[in-house]
Amino acid sequence: MIRIVTVLLLSALALPGLAQNPDKLGPGDTVHVVVYQQPDLTTDARINERGSIEMPLIGGIKLAGLSTAEAASAIADALKQGQYLKAPQVAVALTTVRSRQVSMLLHPGRYPLEESHSRLPDLIAAAGGIAAGGSEDVTVIRDGKSEKVNALAKEYELKAGDTIYIDRAPVFYIYGEVIHSGAYPVKAGMTVMQAISIGGGITPRGSENRVKLRRVSPDGKTREYDATLIDQVKADDVIFVKESLF
Repeated sequence: MIRIVTVLLLSALALPGLAQNPDKLGPGDTVHVVVYQQPDLTTDARINERGSIEMPLIGGIKLAGLSTAEAASAIADALKQGQYLKAPQVAVALTTVRSRQVSMLLHPGRYPLEESHSRLPDLIAAAGGIAAGGSEDVTVIRDGKSEKVNALAKEYELKAGDTIYIDRAPVFYIYGEVIHSGAYPVKAGMTVMQAISIGGGITPRGSENRVKLRRVSPDGKTREYDATLIDQVKADDVIFVKESLF
């Protein structure tokens, strides 16, 4: 009798009550935001489970349920209301649709649980491995119960009927006076200094003494802090390096 392990794709979460209208943005979708003549505000972000993205200056803004045109208008209004720009011209493009798809991080299917790959890392390798952006912590469903397991846990032995879910790795966002702004994976114990180095370092116009950190607090509100280089970075943090005063 052949023993089988199932490797599944983890579908994007949807907000309760949010219709999956193909003309509307939804959780899991990735958008490209451009603010005319403001290159530091260019943003590539995935809409999170709360239906929001993080934007430089304005922080979290909800886009789920909006069309790309409506999303651009909402971002422009937020920039005007925050008195960051007088007449911002914003464009939003949908780059990846995941609110109506699944996130493919490795080859899905049912795999025979052979002696050569009865352990978790061996089976993941047989399934094609975890793609860039995939989390090393996977969820294993066994007998109706789930547990988080590191994908490199060689001692973890799989059993017939197990189901493995692969999620995306947590990321942080860095913008402003850095060489390469964008989203990058968060590593355990990462500091603001390390995050800046991953972004290519500070530009000649920037200042390591003028770094802002935006973080979503447990109550769901986005708060902004003056960051030091030794502060630890958490998932979904937004780091903004400002220009030097001199």
